[in-house]
Amino acid sequence: MADHQHASLSLPSDFVSVREARTYVGNVLSKWGLPDDAETIHTVQLIVSELATNAVQHTCGRSPTFTVHLRLDEDGELHIGVTDSHPRWPQRLPAAVQQDNGRGMLIVRTLTAEFAGSMSVVPTEEGGKTVRVTLPGPPCR
Repeated sequence: MADHQHASLSLPSDFVSVREARTYVGNVLSKWGLPDDAETIHTVQLIVSELATNAVQHTCGRSPTFTVHLRLDEDGELHIGVTDSHPRWPQRLPAAVQQDNGRGMLIVRTLTAEFAGSMSVVPTEEGGKTVRVTLPGPPCR
């Protein structure tokens, strides 16, 4: 067995692509041997969905695509990333802010914490950023 498995998919920055990203993640994780009903698959799909939505919604048309990255290490550690070319990093909203949107990163942070994972934002060489989430293995709870 290889020391890790890797997959990535670039999609147009359009809200229709969010659904495609979510489906892609489920298919890849199933192909890698996680059962279709695994809590991890649903959690990762939700994380990617929220990150992809942010990549589309908050880049103001300045990122024509976003890319979903997945890597599963031999020890079961799962690395998730969503990259876009916009330089603006996700903003944390105060808890008291009452609005219909702006909760995506809170959802991602909460799910990551529930799996004892970590989250970071790193710049890309092209001036954009990648939001990374790492969930420790084994991937099924």
